[in-house]
Amino acid sequence: MAVLRKIAKAIEWFNEWIGRIFSWLIVALVMLTVMEVIMRRFLGTPTIWSFEVLNQIFGLHFMIVAAFGLKYGSHVSVDLFTHRLEAKRLAALDIFSYLLFFFPFCIVGIVQGYRFAATSWAMREHSWSVFAPPMYPIKSVILITFVLLLAQGIAEVIKKIFIIKGLKYD
Repeated sequence: MAVLRKIAKAIEWFNEWIGRIFSWLIVALVMLTVMEVIMRRFLGTPTIWSFEVLNQIFGLHFMIVAAFGLKYGSHVSVDLFTHRLEAKRLAALDIFSYLLFFFPFCIVGIVQGYRFAATSWAMREHSWSVFAPPMYPIKSVILITFVLLLAQGIAEVIKKIFIIKGLKYD
């Protein structure tokens, strides 16, 4: 069990730092938005790049911190019936749900994300706008996101195993 604890702690540590680092993207997003508003409304000189750059920063932000959100339970969940279950039964149900729904979803996301990103990299895809930024780096974020989610899902299952066995995780 000590090995499982170390694996889960390592995954959580990594996703914690990914979340902490990339959460600062929101500051860049706000600053660029304010800059664009000032340039457009007050100076009459809008940029050709701001819309796409802001979209890519926003996409990177919400995708890359998904595993961080899973770690802290911030994703949407419906506990209409499960809120009355005792901790061990809820943990068992969670493990079942991860095995039946979450892991297959992540695996499909990894496979399809890889195909999506690989195709974009192979053709050196750029957007169709006048600014035409490369799209392959941001499309690679899909693959990275699902790998991080899968890893955090494994850590969550390990934590649930500790609950079922009545062991302390921390």
